[in-house]
Amino acid sequence: MSSVLEEGMKRLAVSTATDAFAAKEPFSIVFIGHVDAGKSTLGGHILYATGQVDQRTLEKYERESKELNRESWYLSWALDTNQEERSKGITVECGKASFETARRRFTILDAPGHKNYVPNMISGAAQADIAILVISARKGEFETGFERGGQTREHAMLAKTLGVRRIVIVVNKMDDSTVQWSEIRYKEIVSRLTTFLKGCGFKERDCDFLPLSGFTGDNLVERIKKSICAWYDGPSLLQLLDELPSWERKVDAPFMMPISEKSKDMGTLLSGKIESGSLVRGSHLLVMPNRREIEVTSIFFEGSGEVEAQRASSGDIVRIKVKGIEEEDVSPGFVLCDVDRPISVVTRFMAQMMIVEHKNIICPGYTAVMHAHSLVEEVTIIKFLFLLDPKTGEKTQAKPKFAKQGQTLIVDIKCSGPVCLETFETHQQLGRFNLRDEGKTIAIGRILRLASSSAPTDLHVSQ
Repeated sequence: MSSVLEEGMKRLAVSTATDAFAAKEPFSIVFIGHVDAGKSTLGGHILYATGQVDQRTLEKYERESKELNRESWYLSWALDTNQEERSKGITVECGKASFETARRRFTILDAPGHKNYVPNMISGAAQADIAILVISARKGEFETGFERGGQTREHAMLAKTLGVRRIVIVVNKMDDSTVQWSEIRYKEIVSRLTTFLKGCGFKERDCDFLPLSGFTGDNLVERIKKSICAWYDGPSLLQLLDELPSWERKVDAPFMMPISEKSKDMGTLLSGKIESGSLVRGSHLLVMPNRREIEVTSIFFEGSGEVEAQRASSGDIVRIKVKGIEEEDVSPGFVLCDVDRPISVVTRFMAQMMIVEHKNIICPGYTAVMHAHSLVEEVTIIKFLFLLDPKTGEKTQAKPKFAKQGQTLIVDIKCSGPVCLETFETHQQLGRFNLRDEGKTIAIGRILRLASSSAPTDLHVSQ
């Protein structure tokens, strides 16, 4: 009898902890920035400082990293979990974990910084509310990441175009011997980035800067001591994250969740960020574009282990176990949605698009890879409908023969197969995209109109 009572008390304690976790406001943060800026080390230190990684585990990482002559990497191992990442010291996949502050619960999305893994970075940033842009203050490293060819610029631009609402710029490695908490070095970096981020479309009120050391933990949890950095008067990183203004979630809107990952574990598991609506165990949803109705049997908050939740809603990043569909019948880019309000499925759409980087002119027939929410799809630009004035946004030329870097146009785009999209006006997060080719982001855009399946060429617009 006592063992039954004990088991019941354990379940109650787990349930109470889960309810308390769920009651806090959800935020998802993605660490972005150039390779070796210290993103995974910073993320790992946050997990340790907030009690998500215990001392014994950390000591184990420290011993193992020393055996590989990589002792300064041990904090990053809390997020870089596979052997390739640990041996090379670079993030490849988009790692996930969670932590709590007094008011909020956060899901960490640790994006890779290497240019070869930008598509993996995009999948993380597409699910994020806040981007933490990690900058190395070490002499030469900031310049390498920020100049052409570095990933600082591309990551910041992609974060904005993927719907990240706020960006926190962490000037890391301030403890380095080439920096020594120099206010001059900090202000130099802040000045250059402020101008650049404004050009990306970030408003000044949506950008926060702070200095820290992800390795030592200075200015991470508690405000940095004056004995270390006399000139800084702002909050620590976790204080800042806890005090950021809230924003309205689409909790009462029809359910929409782009599927970012799938797996099989005693059933089909689907992962993603809930963009709108809410769900409970037993909810019936539609998988699009294949129109398969499924039932939700279990809900887990991403990064919180195997503890089940009763409910999840807009803003939550979740894994849900479902029945009614096999894992092989689902792909990333599919969307879970309300049975009575399915997402649009199209093969063609009209968009406003800006060409951000391309050496040569682009002509109709150009193909590229489109990233939209969790979707990755090959597309073809069928035709350019209008060229837009860069200052006024007015149409200046109908049916231009080609396009080049810096121009903004109205374009007709065809997908290689049926995909789940919405117009930007209807659902911003499902109506924005970027095009990539040869390892570079070529263009960014927003969807203006969808072609109906019955009339795929109904994209005519008036002058």
